[in-house]
Amino acid sequence: MRIDCVCAVPQSFGSFLDSSIIGRSREKGLVTLEIHNLHDYAKDRFRHIDDTPYGGGAGMIIQCQPVFDCIEKLKSEREYDDVIYLTPDGHTLHQQMCIELSNSKNLIVLCGHYKGIDQRIRDSLVTREISIGDFVLTGGEIAAAVLIDSVVRLIPGAVSDAQSVLDDSFMNGVLDAPYYTKPAEFRGMKVPEVLLSGDHAQITKWREQMAIEKTRNRRPDLLDKSEPT
Repeated sequence: MRIDCVCAVPQSFGSFLDSSIIGRSREKGLVTLEIHNLHDYAKDRFRHIDDTPYGGGAGMIIQCQPVFDCIEKLKSEREYDDVIYLTPDGHTLHQQMCIELSNSKNLIVLCGHYKGIDQRIRDSLVTREISIGDFVLTGGEIAAAVLIDSVVRLIPGAVSDAQSVLDDSFMNGVLDAPYYTKPAEFRGMKVPEVLLSGDHAQITKWREQMAIEKTRNRRPDLLDKSEPT
């Protein structure tokens, strides 16, 4: 997979690209991540990429020209499955969306900044708009990092223990069960006996029950409507 991230503040990614699963996936050749600075596509000597909004109002808007020039250059070099714009008013990111995107070959991720981007960019270039939640960030770079991490970790080979990914919250439509590790007792708090029994069928049943119970308590909206509450 290749992901081209188009943004106004590339330094926001910091060590993210070289750390943990993302860094190892790049080393393995599972994913190529390229960061493109919109200021490199500015036309004036001050490298401005924003201007005031027509009609007045607070904030600055990213202009069409640098975004069009950058994305059109990328699209002239290869085909892309999606051009994704990170925005608070996009469709909320969820696990099934991540699974779908993990099967892509090439993606462009466009990060908003300032007050937003010119609507003509959204109308002409963007194929999918995604939000990571009902809140506003300084810029889309953080949201892009969240999206990239959630997608890349689903690429086969990115996580050494594939079963661990399959057991994650939301993969089966519910939250994950609680987990424990050694020691079996810590400060009077004991691990549930079933997990020490060695009976894998009972352990699986217990985890399924705990997952349903946690989901019912915390995210009842995830449960099927036919599931009793």
